[in-house]
Amino acid sequence: MTAPLIALTGATGFIGRHLVAELPKRGYRVRVLLRRPSEVPPGATGAVIGDIASPQNMAAALRDVDMVIHSAGLAHAMSGRPEDDYRTINTQGTLTLARAAERAHVKRFVFLSSIRAQSGPVSSAVLSEADAPHPTDAYGRSKLEAEQGLDTLAMDWAALRPVLVYGPGVKGNMAALLALARTGWPLPLGGLTAKRSLLSLDNLTAALDAVLTAEGPLRRPFIVADPEPVTVGEIVAALRAGMGRGPGLLPVPAGLLRLAAMMAGKSEAYERLSGSLVARPDALRALGWQPVNATRDGLAALARAAGPSGA
Repeated sequence: MTAPLIALTGATGFIGRHLVAELPKRGYRVRVLLRRPSEVPPGATGAVIGDIASPQNMAAALRDVDMVIHSAGLAHAMSGRPEDDYRTINTQGTLTLARAAERAHVKRFVFLSSIRAQSGPVSSAVLSEADAPHPTDAYGRSKLEAEQGLDTLAMDWAALRPVLVYGPGVKGNMAALLALARTGWPLPLGGLTAKRSLLSLDNLTAALDAVLTAEGPLRRPFIVADPEPVTVGEIVAALRAGMGRGPGLLPVPAGLLRLAAMMAGKSEAYERLSGSLVARPDALRALGWQPVNATRDGLAALARAAGPSGA
C-alpha cells in the first residue's frame, strides 16, 4: 500500500519542522506548502510554493493528498497586530485552504488551533472540551472562528487545541525559563503552587497520528496536553535535572513576589507566571491517544538537547 500523503503548512516553524522529521517515521509521506522558494526540509516528499493569505489555484498543491495538517498562522506572541490581521491569516486563510482541500476531495483537514480558542492565559477551573469556549484576545478569537468555519464544510475535520508546546528550538516563555535554569542561580519560585499543563512535541505528534488514523467522522476540537500539570518551580527543577543540577528553588511567598513584580512594573508577567491553566485531553484519550513522554522527562530531555549554550 502507498503511504498516506500529508500536505503540511508551517513546515519551517517550530512545530512544523518537527512534524516534517517525525511524520515519515510514522508511515506518512509529507508534501510541504511553503510561502517562498527554499530548500525542501529533510523528510519531505516534495514542496509547493504558495501563500495561504493570498492563495491562487491550490489544485496542484493538493492533488493526490489524503489529509492536510495546517500548522501555519499568526502566533499570539506577535502582540500589537490588529485583530483584522489575525482574522485574515488565522481565520480566512485557514478556511480558504480548507475549501480548496474540500474541492480536492481531501479526506480530513487537521487544524492546529490553540487552547487560547477556549480560554484566556489563565483559568481557575480545569479546562475540557465540554466547556463553552471563551477566548480573551484576538489570537484566540481568530482560532475559534476558524474552527467554527470548518464546521460549515462537508469535509471531515479536527482541530487540535494544544497548550504551551515545548521541545528543541522552543521560543518565548519556555526559552526564558530554560535560560534561567541554565544560570544556576537560586530562583524564588518554590512558593508558587499554581499548576500549568504543558505539551511535548513528541506527544503532539502522537496526537496528530491518533487524529489522522481515527475512523469515522471527527468534526470537533480536541484539547492536547501532557497528562500531568506542573508548577513553574517543577518546570525549573526538571530542566535543571536534565542538566545534572539540583532544583535550586527558594520558597519565597507568592505575595512577596507579587509585590516585587508590581514595583518593577511586571504585574502582568507575574500573573501569567503564577496563574493556573490545567487542561484535560479527555476526548483525545477516548480516541486512543497514548502520550509518549511524561512532562518531567520531556523537560529534562529538552535541557539536555539544548546543551550548555542553549543552542
